[in-house]
Amino acid sequence: MRVPVQNRDHTPAMPTKASRARRWVKEGKATAHWSDNGIYFVRLVAEPSDRKTQPVAVGIDPGKLYTGVAVQSANFTLWMADLVLPFKTVKERMEQRAMMRRGRRGRRINRKLPDNKRAHRQVRFDNRRHFQVPPSIRANRELELRVFKELLAIIPITAVVYEVVKARGDKGFSPVMVGQQWQLNNLKQYVADVQFIEGWKTAFIRRELGLQKQKYSKGDAIPATHALDGVALACNAFISYGIISARSIGWRGNVTVTPAPFAVIRRSPVSRRQLHLMIPSSGGVRRKYGGTVTRHGLRKGDYVEATQGAKTVCGWVSGDTEKQVSVSDPNWKRLGQFSKNKVRLIRRSTGLIVTASYTAVSFSSVV
Repeated sequence: MRVPVQNRDHTPAMPTKASRARRWVKEGKATAHWSDNGIYFVRLVAEPSDRKTQPVAVGIDPGKLYTGVAVQSANFTLWMADLVLPFKTVKERMEQRAMMRRGRRGRRINRKLPDNKRAHRQVRFDNRRHFQVPPSIRANRELELRVFKELLAIIPITAVVYEVVKARGDKGFSPVMVGQQWQLNNLKQYVADVQFIEGWKTAFIRRELGLQKQKYSKGDAIPATHALDGVALACNAFISYGIISARSIGWRGNVTVTPAPFAVIRRSPVSRRQLHLMIPSSGGVRRKYGGTVTRHGLRKGDYVEATQGAKTVCGWVSGDTEKQVSVSDPNWKRLGQFSKNKVRLIRRSTGLIVTASYTAVSFSSVV
């Protein structure tokens, strides 16, 4: 296991051994911190003796519902994660917003007037000729970009390997294909070396590395579902298949895949503030719905510790009443409602819900 390190000016340095990082913190040579991705790292207090770094690659395997991410150097696998993408949630909310908008427009029209005198909104512009990324797909890619930027702040990343999908005919049919070029352009703003490879090559590298992927139950929170594809993609920056000598071909380069921290990351499913609801309230008085602020100094998405009698739980704030705070698990299933005086804030909301675990699976190395 390797712990990321930051220089005193917040620039990333090469990760170090966990024992060395603990010793630095104990001796006052570094301070301990946590990134928004849930990664523990240390920040040096004094200027280091050297700022040399080694190549580090990030592999991103994008999907429609899940994305696998991994950080790899030539000698170590530094971090792995599965991103639970908000595709379904955003799609449902966009459909709901359109339905609410149609209902409001229908209610404000006086149908007793002739058609040419009704309060129809006039056409202002043609909004059907824009080549923009749909909101649901954009939300997927923005979550990937958010996680990548957090990694970039604590790890000296030199290359990004991104899996692309190619298909014949209309390129707009696949949610994975739509927006992948937009994402590649975003990544090029942060790292000069951005590579993209097709899915068949990812599978080829994965087999050579000896990584066994689970092809069923894609929602399982284990590295074998999606994160291993990220590892294979990141390893592509260090090894290649080609001519070794005048009479043979094979793998060139050297990379070692090791056990690494594994995390599952998703967005906080917080409902935004809605001024107009699906059904208009009687008397024109609108009830409060959505938003992130509670009445007790907490925000939805804050990580807290709550106590109720002999029961103590840790979770995320998901709602409130006049005297209570609702606390939920990572899947946003409510664990209970607790008195506001028995809820202790652990960490402010970052917009991400991170559940971390450590894998001890043994991998093979390829030379």
